[in-house]
Amino acid sequence: FVWWLRGLLMFTLSDLYSSGQMTDLLYTEKDLVTSLKDYIRAEENKLERVKRWAEKLDSLSAAATQDPEGFLGHPVNAFKLMKRLNTEWGDLESLVLSDTTDGFISNLTIQRQYFPTDEDQTGAAKALLRLQDTYRLDANTISTGDLPGVKHKSLMTVDDCYELGKIAYSDVDYYHTELWMAQALKQLDQGEESTIDKVTVLDYLSYSIYQQGEIERALEYTKRLLELDPEHQRAKGNLKYFEFQLEKQKNAAEDVSHKQKEPGKKETAEKRKKPKKVSNHLIPERKKYEMLCRGEGNRMTPRRWSRLFCRYHDNNHNPMYVLAPAKQQDEWDRPYIVRYLDIISDKEIERVKQLAKPRLRRATVHDPQTGKLTTAHYRVSKSAWLTAYEDPMIDKINQRIEDLTGLEMDTAEELQVANYGVGGQYEPHFDFGRKDEPDAFKELGTGNRIATWLFYMSDVAAGGATVFPDVGAAVWPQKGTAVFWYNLFASGEGDYSTRHAACPVLVGNKWVSNKWIHERGQEWRRPCGLSESE
Repeated sequence: FVWWLRGLLMFTLSDLYSSGQMTDLLYTEKDLVTSLKDYIRAEENKLERVKRWAEKLDSLSAAATQDPEGFLGHPVNAFKLMKRLNTEWGDLESLVLSDTTDGFISNLTIQRQYFPTDEDQTGAAKALLRLQDTYRLDANTISTGDLPGVKHKSLMTVDDCYELGKIAYSDVDYYHTELWMAQALKQLDQGEESTIDKVTVLDYLSYSIYQQGEIERALEYTKRLLELDPEHQRAKGNLKYFEFQLEKQKNAAEDVSHKQKEPGKKETAEKRKKPKKVSNHLIPERKKYEMLCRGEGNRMTPRRWSRLFCRYHDNNHNPMYVLAPAKQQDEWDRPYIVRYLDIISDKEIERVKQLAKPRLRRATVHDPQTGKLTTAHYRVSKSAWLTAYEDPMIDKINQRIEDLTGLEMDTAEELQVANYGVGGQYEPHFDFGRKDEPDAFKELGTGNRIATWLFYMSDVAAGGATVFPDVGAAVWPQKGTAVFWYNLFASGEGDYSTRHAACPVLVGNKWVSNKWIHERGQEWRRPCGLSESE
């Protein structure tokens, strides 16, 4: 429960920028930099003119003041002095006061409407903390940019680390506050220049450590703070409080020790119980999910693994695949998950993305209570729905799914395209409606979701796997492939082993599209089974 609760707190984001939208922001920033350079050039030209004017007058006034009467005895000099003071200094004033910022400021004002908000910045920070936890990355690894599969290494400054620590602190997340304030302090100790001083960092660091119950370490950092700023009032108060609490703990420990030494109170070796080994079935789902995302915890035995095969698949001699069967490989046995290789072309992928990008919105899920679509904290991605009638290629893709699965597409949901940006993920969930959710798909009138078809439309440099925590399965993204599994047994009962999740994208970005296939129309294509688990 604690792990689940922690995940719930960490995965609450106001909204998410997809990778496509993040790319647009990059070009927005590039445009602003160009505008800023134009402004700098205009300012430099203005200053150059002022500088030339100042140098000319400097030499002139230096010569004139050596013999003022002789200088002004020349009628031209007298005229030019009057002209300069009456006209030219006025012109100079106008030049100095001229505003060269108009172009830059107007461009900045126009572009500002597309800028991320404070909520977006906080969301990006929390996504980074989420990645840190899921993939067990230390703060230094992230700060130095040493992530797997990175092409463009990026270093974090003291200010960046401090900002992450502050966001965690405002969320009462003292664990991450400590990690990032310690990293900020480390980089300051290494000589990095910053507007953030060590006293400020140590103040946050000592308090976050105290809140985690480590009073002795908190005291050490407080003493270091007071060495830098002996008059720091809060630190002086904390020092006395921490020392008092440590003394209190010491006295309590001594009392316990005395009681244990009394007759009959001594702890025997037999009473000391060894910690029990935790069964894999008892590991919290959150932990299993994170282990699978890291490539750990796979539960497939060698014997079961030997029964997985690859084959050419024509779905019982479907005319479309008799001469050119699809490449199919088994990914898992229970539930049975298959992958189709080279099943969607690069051209089709680009067209699907092109159609989806203008419509990408915060991804939704079905509310089991109302049966309507709604956003959820546990699904952090952008999605769009594409219908068959709006583009022949979508119709062609739908037909391909029907040909390979043998299932009716007329009652299926539209093709959903999803883009997972920075830390984008979808926590463990079922695709089908359970017995306690009778109205899950009532509005659609097509029954439950019988099966799921998932296209991978991009490779992912690191992270982004589709994992099934209950069975220990992990399916990794591979561009141009698709995976398929049944959510319901032939009897119509839900297969609870299909509970799955999309791991956070660590490096890169992830494009997928999926087709949720429903029960109606499958009566003759997948006849009902006689037993519950058939």
